[in-house]
Amino acid sequence: MRATFAAALWGLMLAAVPASAQTRWPNGAKAAVVLTYDDALESQLAHAIPALDAAGLKGTFFLANVKEGDVDRWRRAAAGGHELANHTIFHPCTHDVYPADPRYVSEAYTSASMLREIAQMNVLLRALDGKDRHGLATPCGQSLAGGKDYLEDLRKAGTVTYVRGVADLPASTRANVSTADPMHVPSRPFDKGATAEKMIAYVREAEQGGGWAVFLFHGVGGDYTAVPDAEHRAFVAWLAQHRDEVWVTTLQGALDWAKANPGK
Repeated sequence: MRATFAAALWGLMLAAVPASAQTRWPNGAKAAVVLTYDDALESQLAHAIPALDAAGLKGTFFLANVKEGDVDRWRRAAAGGHELANHTIFHPCTHDVYPADPRYVSEAYTSASMLREIAQMNVLLRALDGKDRHGLATPCGQSLAGGKDYLEDLRKAGTVTYVRGVADLPASTRANVSTADPMHVPSRPFDKGATAEKMIAYVREAEQGGGWAVFLFHGVGGDYTAVPDAEHRAFVAWLAQHRDEVWVTTLQGALDWAKANPGK
């Protein structure tokens, strides 16, 4: 319900943007493609990052519950040009989503304590990548703390540069990224039912509007809600073969470019 409301609200905000308004992507690319991966999963280190590296492409990885044994691997990923971003420390969602420690369900938080956790996660991220700017993906696509939305408090605090959700929007409202509210970045989830064909179709849809396609993955060939490794690799290979049509970049990279190059 909240994701639907956010999508509707943003749609109204963008309704005033002329239909012809489009982001001017680098080298005349028809659209930007952003590949995002949630939860700091082993399968991302084992399958997603090697596939991206082999194709010379970069992704955005939202880290939460980082394992001590994976710290050096995530540091190497950042050094290789992948974006590391914030997914909180304990990934607090409402208690009805899945069983969790009662201390770390969002009902146990206040807006202030949620913002402190996000700020603390930024400290870890900076230790990994040396950067002082990080975006956030809300856990489970929810922006609740104690039953109240904390996004406006987060906006005022300036703790993160953007917030990616899990709600998608029509291509027509994703055309001019420079007008988008960075606190409500859309994305489309792809999981075990995903095929390279379906993922390519989403890119083609973005090309028609001249905007962007933000993908959301969890597991890749393993873990949970996993897109098949072979389909993910086939899609990454297709992106590499179509560099003249689409610009594959990180989420921060897409937003920074769009801000510096407003739609025409």
